[in-house]
Amino acid sequence: MRHFLDIADYSPAELTSLLDLAVKLKRDWRRGGNQPLLRGKVLGMLFQKPSLRTRVSFDMAMRHLGGDALYLSPSEVGLGQRESIADVSRVLSSYVQGIMARVFAHDEIVELARFSRVPVINGLSDSSHPCQALSDVLTIRECFGSLAGIRVGYVGDGNNVATSLLQICAKLGAHFSAASPPGYEIPSAVVERARVFAEESGSQIALFRDPQQAARGANVIYTDTWTSMGQEAQAQARKEIFPPYQVNAALVSGAAKDAIVMHCLPAHRGQEITDEVADGPHSVLFLQAENRMHAQKAILATLLSEGG
Repeated sequence: MRHFLDIADYSPAELTSLLDLAVKLKRDWRRGGNQPLLRGKVLGMLFQKPSLRTRVSFDMAMRHLGGDALYLSPSEVGLGQRESIADVSRVLSSYVQGIMARVFAHDEIVELARFSRVPVINGLSDSSHPCQALSDVLTIRECFGSLAGIRVGYVGDGNNVATSLLQICAKLGAHFSAASPPGYEIPSAVVERARVFAEESGSQIALFRDPQQAARGANVIYTDTWTSMGQEAQAQARKEIFPPYQVNAALVSGAAKDAIVMHCLPAHRGQEITDEVADGPHSVLFLQAENRMHAQKAILATLLSEGG
């Protein structure tokens, strides 16, 4: 059984195939609609964390492909609390043709997949956000025509979004730079693994403290919230540490003239990004959000068709 749990699990050829399919599905949708590739199939959606984009984009992706989606809230399931993860996986996978889960601990999504009879998709875990990364590079490719040689500068917390973005850039030949405060870097084990991917693709990886260095000459400037869900107790401390890493007009001025600015949303305007940038000519925040749906269509069409 093939799952979509982490970018590192997929080869460059497989990721490129998903991107190519996403481009086709988006084009078909804009020309009148998608073929009902998943007619009669249901995606079970397990949520420990709330979401606007993840819930609606997966739901609409299934509808566009002729299938259906079933939302399961934290209170309904109590994943790993009211019932063991293994038992939830065994039961749910006997009812539906695919499972998407948005969880806290990455081990929980791995355990879901271990006991599932159907494909499992990681809608987000604390250490990985592969669906976001696939839609991000779909957006970059749409803006620049290619990923090879594109310079991506990430500014801010070295979180799950940064991890998956680094991995997919390293796999597909985009150069990746990141700037984070001390203690908030992308985990060293993730970086070392990405360097192996980069050696194969020709990607370059550079890590900085100074956000100006990460943004200098970049084709893409990317940022994320300073405090992710589950880190609320750290919010005040983070507000004091991260202001130098704000994406503002001064930072963007050091990037390439045709640079795009990305944020996975939700954005805390006035913190990690200013209104001037989020709503300005370099922003592709809402194209990026739309592309979640199209990238996920490609994942769903591939895995659920293979899953039977």
